[in-house]
Amino acid sequence: MPEIVFKGKEYVYNHHLTVPYRPLVPQPDKSIGAGHLDGNLIIHGDNLHALKSLLPRYAGAVDLIFIDPPYNTGNEGWCYSDAVNSPIMKEWLSTNPVDGEDMLRHDKWLCMMWPRLVLLRELLSEQGSIWITLDDNEVHRARMVLDELFGEDAFVGCCVWQKKYTVSADHTGIAPMHDYVLVYANDSFTRRKLERTEDADRQYRHSDEGGRFRLSDYTCNKTAEERPNLYYPLRNPYTGEEVWPSKTRVWANSKDVSDAHLAANLLWWGQDGKARIPYFKRYRHALKDGGRLVPGTWWDFAFADHTDLARKELLQVFGELVGDDATITPKPTRLIERVLEIGADKDAVILDSFAGSGTTAHAVLKANARDGGTRRFILVEGEDYADRLTAERVRRAINGYAWVGTQREELLKEKITWTQFKKADQWLQKVAAIQAAEGFGTEGAEPQQPRRFDKINVRLDDGVLLVEGERRVSERAPGLGGSFTFCTLGEPVSLEQLLSGERLPGFDALGAWLFYTATGATLPPRAAESQQALPPWYLGETASRHVWLVYRPELAFLKSPEAALTLGLAQQIAEWGRARGDGKGHLVFAPAKYLSNRQLLEHGLEFAALPFALYREA
Repeated sequence: MPEIVFKGKEYVYNHHLTVPYRPLVPQPDKSIGAGHLDGNLIIHGDNLHALKSLLPRYAGAVDLIFIDPPYNTGNEGWCYSDAVNSPIMKEWLSTNPVDGEDMLRHDKWLCMMWPRLVLLRELLSEQGSIWITLDDNEVHRARMVLDELFGEDAFVGCCVWQKKYTVSADHTGIAPMHDYVLVYANDSFTRRKLERTEDADRQYRHSDEGGRFRLSDYTCNKTAEERPNLYYPLRNPYTGEEVWPSKTRVWANSKDVSDAHLAANLLWWGQDGKARIPYFKRYRHALKDGGRLVPGTWWDFAFADHTDLARKELLQVFGELVGDDATITPKPTRLIERVLEIGADKDAVILDSFAGSGTTAHAVLKANARDGGTRRFILVEGEDYADRLTAERVRRAINGYAWVGTQREELLKEKITWTQFKKADQWLQKVAAIQAAEGFGTEGAEPQQPRRFDKINVRLDDGVLLVEGERRVSERAPGLGGSFTFCTLGEPVSLEQLLSGERLPGFDALGAWLFYTATGATLPPRAAESQQALPPWYLGETASRHVWLVYRPELAFLKSPEAALTLGLAQQIAEWGRARGDGKGHLVFAPAKYLSNRQLLEHGLEFAALPFALYREA
């Protein structure tokens, strides 16, 4: 398979391995709820380090990843900041931020994305998918990187999202109207269908005693010479006449099948029953999966909203944005809700490592409130607005917020085709009926009931007739409910610091990392009540063994005999294992051991030394 080549690739190819593990540190005063690492998370810190920190708990456990990385347009002001140990990379750090004059900006972007995508791949579950929004600046390079890291077979689609509903009049070239949503997935990914829309049902405009139906062609593009068995007469049940197909376009079904369709009254012979060629009735109620729709790659703004609305959503939550926050370009919640609808179950874990304004969390909360799901989100944001903007938006979405602004409610939305255009009088009557129902009838007449809106807006944008009610409100938007834990990144867990005792991580942080590095599995969460019933030093279990850690983040303890794996502790562990009866072995991390290898073998134990033994007092 072809590989993408870029400057610096040899230095970042395995850079994810050198990134230090930094434990997640909950910040209760910035969180909502109990505050634990197994629920919704918002992490403030470099996203490369944050992804490494998530591995012990979430490797292979994330069901959907949505990221909106820098588009690398040349005017975003993003910085390449990964501490890769090479002269090239160190030189790059001196030329930040990356701008349009930087001849190596595409190489820098690829160097930034490569290790992050490697770690995202490690976090993705077997049924997981990754969705990436980009524009024409990097989408082609991103596809090459993703093909190399995930495999060409992992490519699901490249959706085109209409991010704007009108052309910028001051654009000097061909004005861009769209972005892309790249989709790659693991082998067990299952694409979900979309809820059926009124627009999709509009074609079911006929009805009889069997229900609503649409018409489909009852012939095929074969000739009588090619398919002589499909060239036969049908008897019109209304006129009694024999009806033959054209010799150049015969029936689509065999004689037996057509007779069954006739007997079941599934052929339509026109309003007067005298049609020369019948059509097949396809009933709305007979659709599989309730008629849910297969998603396509064209996502217009009617389907997934647009950037202008995304900004209005953010302003509605905050009232106003000041300083650098005012320049942020959010994605609409509807766009991400569509991603969730197609790519995630109701209990999915969703990760966004370029969180920005927190739209992904808002979309997850809205989806859970709508269908009672238990989706969880993990957001990572490295900028200094992670608390005041990203997390604050989520707080307001959960608790509700006071706001003053213009509220709009969609009353009618229809695509106007040429056929619909010819029925202009009917559409005008529909609009007039809506206006009258909302108290905007004959000019000068008093409304029959209090008006819900200050005015009714009617417009036609890109072939879509939209009728909206608009009102100025000052009220409190209801909260969606939920909770999250705000985290920062702790100090790196490094061998040198462990050896010196300078910085000692907590039991949970070190335990999760050791469990992952030793077993390749994530440490399963434990409920508080089950944790109380477990023996001391127990971490968790894999398919083949139980894992233990004799550790307290106290230098005096680690230097004491109490921190060693003794014969007595080995007997307790072995006895506990026999009582469970699962036949699994035991892996014990401890600073030292006071028993022989033969005794370890007799008790079914494997010992792994922590480096604290190296600074034990003589």
